[in-house]
Amino acid sequence: MEQDFQFFEQWAYKNLSIDLTAYKPTQLHRRILTIMKRAGYKNLKEYAKAIDENEKIKIQFLDYITINVTEFFRNKEMFFNLQKKIEFYLLNEFSSLKIWSAACSIGAEPYSLAIILDKISKENDHKILATDIDDSILQRAKQGIYTWNEVKNVDPQDRITYFDQRQGKFFLKEDIKKKVNFKKHDLILDPYDKGFHLIVCRNVIIYFKNKTKDKIYKKFYESLVPGGFLFVGATETIFNYKDLGFEKVSTFLYQKQR
Repeated sequence: MEQDFQFFEQWAYKNLSIDLTAYKPTQLHRRILTIMKRAGYKNLKEYAKAIDENEKIKIQFLDYITINVTEFFRNKEMFFNLQKKIEFYLLNEFSSLKIWSAACSIGAEPYSLAIILDKISKENDHKILATDIDDSILQRAKQGIYTWNEVKNVDPQDRITYFDQRQGKFFLKEDIKKKVNFKKHDLILDPYDKGFHLIVCRNVIIYFKNKTKDKIYKKFYESLVPGGFLFVGATETIFNYKDLGFEKVSTFLYQKQR
C-alpha cells in the first residue's frame, strides 16, 4: 500500500500540481482512501486514471482533499481581538492596508475582514487578496451565497446590513464582495506576494508536516511589512515564533519584528 501512495503522490504532483508529500501522511492517506472508495474504485492507479479522464471526479477529489470547513467570524472572540489590533495598531500607522487571506476556502474569512474594515475604516482604500488551491471553491466564494450555519456568528444587525436573505440563503451584498480579489494559489508550490500588513491563514497549516509548516511561516514573514501581523487558527499555536522572527502579540496573533 505504501508504494501505491508513493505512486499517487508522484502522479498528483505531475498531473494536478499538488504536493501531497507536504501533508501529514496518516490523515492524508485516510482521506484519499475514503474519497477513492466513495467514487467506486478499488486501487489508487484506477482512481488516478479516473481523475485524469473525468472532470467531475477530479473536482470531487480536489474538493475533498483540500480542507474547506469555514464560517464567518470563526472563533468570534479571536476576530474581535483581531479587530482591535487592526484599529489601534495597523490603522494608526498605515492609511491603507494590504491584507492576504490565504487558503480562504468559500470566502467567509476574507469577507469577514471586509466587513470589519467597512465598519471601522470605510473611507480608506484597503486591498484584500483571498487565495485558495481549489478552483471550484474559489468560484463559490465569488458568488457570496451562504447558509445559516456559515453566517451564524455574524451579529444580527450586520446580517441585515451586509446580506440579503432569500429562500433560506444569505446573499452577500455587492459592495462587500467588490472589496475582495480572489486568486488561485498553492501555499507550498507558488511564490508569495510582498508588502502585506496582515496575513490571515487559519486551520490549514495544522495538516502539514512540521518542515512544511516552518517553510510557510518563513514565507509569510518575508511577505509581511515590518510590524505586520500573522493571524492563525485556534489550534495552530506557533511554538518557535521567535526563531521565525515573530513576536507573540496575543493568542494566535503574531507580529513581524521591526
